[in-house]
Amino acid sequence: MLRLGTREFGTHEPVIMAIVNRTPDSFYDQGATFRDEPALARVEQAVAEGAAIIDIGGVKAGPGDEVTAEEEARRTVGFVAEVRRRFPDVVISVDTWRADVGAAVCEAGADLLNDAWGGVDPGLAEVAARYGVGLVCTHAGGAEPRTRPHRVTYDDVMADILRVTVGLAERALSLGVPRESIMIDPGHDFGKNTRHSLEATRRLGEMVSTGWPVLVSLSNKDFVGETLDKPVKERVVGTLATTAVSAWLGAQVYRVHEVAETRQVLEMVASIAGHRAPAVARRGLA
Repeated sequence: MLRLGTREFGTHEPVIMAIVNRTPDSFYDQGATFRDEPALARVEQAVAEGAAIIDIGGVKAGPGDEVTAEEEARRTVGFVAEVRRRFPDVVISVDTWRADVGAAVCEAGADLLNDAWGGVDPGLAEVAARYGVGLVCTHAGGAEPRTRPHRVTYDDVMADILRVTVGLAERALSLGVPRESIMIDPGHDFGKNTRHSLEATRRLGEMVSTGWPVLVSLSNKDFVGETLDKPVKERVVGTLATTAVSAWLGAQVYRVHEVAETRQVLEMVASIAGHRAPAVARRGLA
């Protein structure tokens, strides 16, 4: 059982986490949801299309202008409070690596801290424990926040992913983060080249076998673009193919830009796997 905020999700229940960037320079939409009104419209659309989690980020992952903790909080805290007011049942996640920002958004109503940089600030897990919220434990290959990998190597990339993510999850549990609210994430593209991310996908079942719920953040990422030689706006098909493989291998939570398309893929895979009945089944029965 995965429990986040007021929501509970069964073992075979896929969960969509919709991305809402509160940044003026995001790689995907170049700031389309930086202002409050379009960001709130994005939340409303994502919820209507089937997202159970809204993931709010105040700093883009890649290199760029410096964003202080104060500016990150300014971009996210008030918005979290407004989303909490308008959508009381949605799970609110905040993508941050900073403990002080994590505490501020938890005070505003966040249910989940998405630590995409792999515990670079150990205090973030302590914040999650203090507020009783969930935590995403990610493998970033030891990279510093907002840096790109350069000639990174692993003897065995999945072995390193397992060592780091399970270690972070066990530490979070020992601090008091509820076990049913901890997830592990292989960290596609973070501290990895394209071949590493492809191998992490191919071997995702090894993460699922740990018993921790697995979150994947695949949406329109560089490893998809390089694999197919496609720019950002032409990576949806590759993303959905990777989503289908990840679902078949047992990932549970999917951080995405395209909610409606992802939902169809996840429902189709769930039905093939026998975890979901077809929405309609008339063929051959008339």
